Amino acid sequence: MLKLQGVSKTFNPNTVNEKVALRDISLTLNDGDFVTVIGGNGAGKSTILNSVAGVFPVDEGQILIDGHDVTKMPEYKRATFIGRVFQDPMMGTAASMGISENLALALRRGQRRGLRWGITAKERDQYRELLATFGLGLEDRLTSKVGLLSGGQRQALTLLMATLKKPKLLLLDEHTAALDPKTAARVLASTKDIIERDNLTTLMITHNMKDAIAFGNRLVMMYEGRVVIDVSGEEKKLLTVEKLLGMFSSVSGSDEADDKMLLS
Repeated sequence: MLKLQGVSKTFNPNTVNEKVALRDISLTLNDGDFVTVIGGNGAGKSTILNSVAGVFPVDEGQILIDGHDVTKMPEYKRATFIGRVFQDPMMGTAASMGISENLALALRRGQRRGLRWGITAKERDQYRELLATFGLGLEDRLTSKVGLLSGGQRQALTLLMATLKKPKLLLLDEHTAALDPKTAARVLASTKDIIERDNLTTLMITHNMKDAIAFGNRLVMMYEGRVVIDVSGEEKKLLTVEKLLGMFSSVSGSDEADDKMLLS
């Protein structure tokens, strides 16, 4: 469903601020894979996500989604294939519009919109049913402005909007990092349920080593723009934080893990 072949990216090349973010990355996600990506600050996690989403062009390599070469495709055209949830709960929604209006926009993504655009009673019933699964009381607030919601409520809504049309690829960019632990756990549980229900191919960036181990069928660790660990199946099920740190030290040649990664 996703294939990166020899992808490299350098920011500010040939200047004092040059930063090599990705170094000849090759990575394949099969249909239905749920891959968690972990690594310290500057490891290349967000860069790989933004490269796939089309936020900026890559210097070398090729990116394919469901067999389509999207390497030179602009971000708005890649939106046909991709659902994305950002770290900031304020992104991904229209704050001045109601909950049902935001969901209607997500449902009609990629469709031509005429003057008769509106929300049907059937759609409202569908929205209520889906929102109720989060247990955040959103199903009773369809007309509430999204800007009035809490961070957790807004992130749950963004997750639903990103998956409403069952994207070919779901990108989760530390989507629970800004939430309190209880709300983060609830949103993560809902994320897992949606991914399993719709068999979504997913790439989830996280700093939390426990979450990286607990969720998904595959774990990838990045270091200095490279993939240094890629485990799946039974090997992943047997992982612990201590084992993961040991593997990281072995492949990176460093005993120093990122503070944020350890604290998480």
